[in-house]
Amino acid sequence: MFTMFAQQLKPAFLMLFWMTFLTGLAYPLAMTSAGKALFPAQASGSLILGQSGHAVPAGPAGSALIGQPFESGQYFWGRPSTTSPHAYNAGASSGSNLGPSNPALAEAVAERAAKLKAAHGDAPIPMELVTASGSGLDPHISPQATAYQVDRVSTARKLSRDSVSALVARHTQGPLWGFWGEPRVNVLELNLALDALADKE
Repeated sequence: MFTMFAQQLKPAFLMLFWMTFLTGLAYPLAMTSAGKALFPAQASGSLILGQSGHAVPAGPAGSALIGQPFESGQYFWGRPSTTSPHAYNAGASSGSNLGPSNPALAEAVAERAAKLKAAHGDAPIPMELVTASGSGLDPHISPQATAYQVDRVSTARKLSRDSVSALVARHTQGPLWGFWGEPRVNVLELNLALDALADKE
């Protein structure tokens, strides 16, 4: 009886050991190494690096894939984030799950709209600036949402509207592969370029 039991346990333990080694160690190491070799920037989190090769140490900084909280009038603002306990918290990525008839959503949208009207006047507000994305981390806004903010940013920075608009145009990305998706602007990359533009002028 014991011999039969041992004969059954041995292959089970061997299978557990080899599958743990293969799927828990060898495969992840191989994929991580391949990722770092073939796509080093993406494997490291798509961090935006300064000229020194380190993550930008001052001003706006972070990953090109995750939105950042911008409050200053000198920067372009991204989509609202509903993650908690902090905005754009990648560890808590999710939407608010509030339906369109939910009073809490209507209240949040009204508060965001009031802030935007105070900064931009009565111009029509792009919907994406008062509603969060499904992930709560969206780093992009549309060219229309960017154009809506050009006057505020150029006035706050004492830059010409034309120079800020030209900067926005240079940072507007077209649809993926020329046909998939909509034109978009990465807010963090645009704000870093805005800082660089202000330093030159």
